[in-house]
Amino acid sequence: MRQLVIAGIPPAQAALASRDLTVDYEQLAPVTRLPVTRMPVTRLSETHRSDGPTQMGRPGGGTVIPLPGGSPVLRGLARAAQTLDMSGCTAIIMESLDSNGVQETWDTILVPVLAAVGQRWEMTGRGIEVEHALSTVVQECLARMLRGLAEPVNCRAVLLACAPGETHSLPLWAVAAGLAEHGVYSRVFGTGLPGPALKQAVHRIGPAAVFLWAQVAESCDFAYLRELPTFRPTPTVLAGGPGWFGDRPAEVCQVADLGDTVARIVRAVGE
Repeated sequence: MRQLVIAGIPPAQAALASRDLTVDYEQLAPVTRLPVTRMPVTRLSETHRSDGPTQMGRPGGGTVIPLPGGSPVLRGLARAAQTLDMSGCTAIIMESLDSNGVQETWDTILVPVLAAVGQRWEMTGRGIEVEHALSTVVQECLARMLRGLAEPVNCRAVLLACAPGETHSLPLWAVAAGLAEHGVYSRVFGTGLPGPALKQAVHRIGPAAVFLWAQVAESCDFAYLRELPTFRPTPTVLAGGPGWFGDRPAEVCQVADLGDTVARIVRAVGE
């Protein structure tokens, strides 16, 4: 029953099916595949809000993650996350990555569930362990895409890092996984890299492209990007996330979604 529920089968049907070994599983409600949407990368950690009533729990125990109108796949991932079933979460995410690719998985599955988990924590003060567990699984699944890249097409490096002081790094891994689908290998520096160290990394690596992520509002001034080392050929510098403020340098491109970010970096490395 657990395997069927994780696959997206409604619990009532899963319970009946688990009691009948002769059931034709193909006749059960199929996992719905969502259409691709263009949800911006910047929506990852924004709190999802709903104007209507949302059931956050029920008397006698149990809580649910609000996903109004969510597909069976979304509800399956939310249930697995809620029970801290990390292997179940991994199975669902990897199945979607293999079947639908990085962008569709990110836009239509991962971002909605992560946003709903964050909403539940904000409204109830409970579930921070769910958010941490799910974020860990998401990062690990996306990192697998990068590790599976045997022969990169790019000679010059691609550097992905958080802006100084930024602690939200999942978008970096989404970009890295999206690039891996195009055969482009990237170096993910993640969080905690001081500003001077990041500049030194750019100087030593001489990357074809640099992508910096700033999530927290007004956490990083565009002026910081003017301090990055310059060399020839000039790298493509991309800024993602809602945390940037100040005057954007003309040579810096501010990107708004995963697809655009990946496409610009792929062009920068000359695929």
